[in-house]
Order: sequence, then C-alpha cells, then structure tokens
Amino acid sequence: MRPPQLVLFDDDAAPRVPHANAASFIDELRRFTWKDKQTLELEATVMAAGQSIAVPVLINEFWTSRQRAAHSLQEVSYRACFKPQLPRFFIERLTEPGQTVYDPFSGRGTTALEAALLGRIPVACDINPLSRILLEARLSPPPLSQIVSRLNEIPWSDSGDIWEDLLVFYHPETLRHISALRRYLVGRDRAGNLDRVDRWLRMVAVNRLTGHSPGFFSVYTLPPNQAVSLQAQVKINAQREQVPAKRAVARLILAKSRSLLADVTEQSQHHLDRVAAAGHLLTAHAASTPDIPSESVDLVVTSPPFLDVVDYAGDNWLRCWFCGIDPKSVGITIAKQPTAWQDAMRGVFVELSRVLRPGGFVAFEVGEVRGGRLKLEELVLPAAMGAGFEPCLVLVNAQKFTKTANCWGVTNNQKGTNSNRIVLLRKPASWR
Repeated sequence: MRPPQLVLFDDDAAPRVPHANAASFIDELRRFTWKDKQTLELEATVMAAGQSIAVPVLINEFWTSRQRAAHSLQEVSYRACFKPQLPRFFIERLTEPGQTVYDPFSGRGTTALEAALLGRIPVACDINPLSRILLEARLSPPPLSQIVSRLNEIPWSDSGDIWEDLLVFYHPETLRHISALRRYLVGRDRAGNLDRVDRWLRMVAVNRLTGHSPGFFSVYTLPPNQAVSLQAQVKINAQREQVPAKRAVARLILAKSRSLLADVTEQSQHHLDRVAAAGHLLTAHAASTPDIPSESVDLVVTSPPFLDVVDYAGDNWLRCWFCGIDPKSVGITIAKQPTAWQDAMRGVFVELSRVLRPGGFVAFEVGEVRGGRLKLEELVLPAAMGAGFEPCLVLVNAQKFTKTANCWGVTNNQKGTNSNRIVLLRKPASWR
C-alpha cells in the first residue's frame, strides 16, 4: 500500500511564503531540524577570478522520502536522475504558484513535472529527444478508460519486419507485439497524428522495455534505467541459464498506467492540463535556447551531465530504436576532462543569466566524481561567477551523516550514505 499522499492544489491550505532573498533562505536552512538533527555548517573556499571566495556549506537531511512521498507520476526510470523531493524543496521555498521553473538538463523531467504538480509553469530543455517523450505524456495524462480503449485498437498482428537480434531480450511473441506497437506509434508520429493517449502508451512502453522483474517486457537484465548491448545480454542469459519468457505487452502497459495514475485526481488533472498548456518543452542544447524569452524564468533547478560518468546514448539505444530515433544524432555532452566540462557549463550559465529574471535563483546539483577526489562545485562556482551569478551556498542533503563528518567526506551511496550536493546561485537584482 502506498503511503498517504499530501493533497496537491489544496486551495484552502496555507501557501508557503517564498523567500525574498538568499539570506532569509539560508537562515531557514541553518535552523532546519529533522529527527533532532541540527544543520551542520562548514565553509568552502573557492578561487574565482583570482580571488578566494568563502561559501557556506550546510549539511542536513533536508528532504527524504520519509518526509514526503513522491507523486505516482514521477515513478519512471532514467539513468542518473534525482528524486522529486529535491526540486520540490527549492520550488516550494523560492517560487509562488504561477511562476516559471526551468530545467536546462531535463532528463526524465523530474523538475518540470514537480513544478507542474505544484502549480508552477514548467519549462524543460534536453538535447536528448527521449526527455520530451518521457515528460510530455505525464504533464497531460489521459484517463485510464481512454488508455484501455486505445490498447484494444492497436493492430497487434501488424508487426512488420522483426529485428530478430532482439530475441536475446524478448520471447518471439512478445517481440512481435513490441514491434507492432512501435510500428503503430512511429507511423502516427511521422504523420503528425500522435495524440495524448498515443504519447502516454509510448512513454509507458519505453519504461517497460527492459528490466529485472516480470513487470517488464524483457527477460532479466540490468535495472530499467539503461539497456545493455546485445552481446552483454547474451552473456547474462548464459550466466543465468535463462530464456526470455512470454510477456503480455498490453497488460503490462495497463498495469504500469494504473500505477502511474494512482495519485491523479480530477482536480490535479485539471491543474496539470492548465499549467502544462502554458509550459514549454525544448529539444535543444542548454547553452542555446532562443525560444525561451529573456528574464522569463523565476527559478532553475537542474542536474547537469556529470563528468565522464554516464553514457546516455549507450544506455538509451533500445529506447531510441523503439521511438524511431537515431542515437548517433543526439549530441549529448560527455566531457572527459574537468576543463572541458567547466567550459561547457560556462556556456550554459551565460544562457541561464539571460533567461533568469533579476533576483532569481539557480539550484545546480553537483557531485563527487573520480572517487571523491573531484567535487564539481569547485568547477561550477567559478564558471557561474564568471557569468555574473552570486554564490549563495553549497547545500548537502545527506540521509546519513555525523557532526564529526567533514562536508568533503559526505559521499554518495557509500556506507549507507545517500547525498546530494547543490550549489545555490542568485542572479543579482540589479542585473544589467
């Protein structure tokens, strides 16, 4: 049974008053307590423009699934995505309903969807076209009755040519049904006839292609946020002595749809439709978004592609096939060297300085890479300050820490620790 979900869009609930400035927000964080855990404050020193800049570092369990369950619509898999509690924390405290929240590295669309669920206008950008496919359908979910009707209309026997190499993942009948659904959706897409129900079926199917349980179309493989190569799956099958079992594609899509729609009420559906219609989804490079008007964004919450950690194109080759996308055409930034990664982020910060309103904030998730020897805030802060942003703080959300821990020793997913590191920046109110 799912934990009780707080009611969204409750007009009678007292709204949270957003912080007018960085000092007020930092003061709340300093006083923040969770499970009798006081905020630990340290200080980081960063070199920028030849100067040594001191930035406060605040550590606590600021958000966690134990504090608030995520909305059911957020339950789709994507490599290296953050949990929805992260953007919610900043959206609730730094914006009001009706204001605009932007994620320039949208991924599965966590920030944009959370913004919409909170009555904010979502703007999302990602160079990977899969991002829009994963997000758009959930911003405007169809009723379950329409999903059932459309599944009954799919020509499941019209599979066309079968890519038989995929039999390492799928039972022959399952692959025929996947191929028929792909043929139907790609055809509708190329003809410009996709509607909200088609987009929903495509989104759910993309998230059921491979996984490690009978809830997915495939035989046992790696977790459902990536796809191994054909050769790697052959080895997995041999090691586990497994043969793909037959899966009921339509039934699994319907089951996942029910799960995703569990928290969607008539009221929340109305609000989602309203804010989604005002939102904007881009497939573009984060450093060049001319479709976003200058000074139109109130808050940015994002997690960039980390330094040489994730192979997005390699992970998503099967999803791209299903959606009719050439993965080689997706120019995702995978910088191998810190200087190259920092240069790429400089370009992004220059563009963020254009689209963000004066006085607006950027919550920029960073991480430790290379065994914790490199902390990306050391690259992000100089790049952001070079674009004119003011550093406010480094926030470390650690679900397990001790007061004797040094902030640079709070590592991600090590010895029971699950942490996020956020650089909070502000565009000066007197920006010119």
